[in-house]
Amino acid sequence: MHVLYEARAKSSSGRSVIESQVLPVDEMTADIVGGIDDNIEAIDARISNHAVGWTLTRMPVIDLSVLRMATFELVYRRAVPTGVIINEAVELAKRFSTDESPRFVNGVLSAIAREVRPEDK
Repeated sequence: MHVLYEARAKSSSGRSVIESQVLPVDEMTADIVGGIDDNIEAIDARISNHAVGWTLTRMPVIDLSVLRMATFELVYRRAVPTGVIINEAVELAKRFSTDESPRFVNGVLSAIAREVRPEDK
């Protein structure tokens, strides 16, 4: 989440933020950030379609970063259980964002999950 936040603040890619780190970034973080970079248009389209009343530019940066990570995992990392993805995203929103963010993140991700993982109903 921190890498995505920094990338948004600097208007750069996640990969460029990873490359600028003094200490190496773990493989899973690099995989998720790279996957988001590679699929950002599709990920943002899914988020936009389900974030009723919100544009990506109006969302708190933390919320958008959390939504991008979780949407990437829902769509492209099928081995990770849906409930785990959504619960972890909601916990990040609770810890780092606004009081309204956990409910918003849960709603958007639940709608995306129903669309991309209908077998998990």
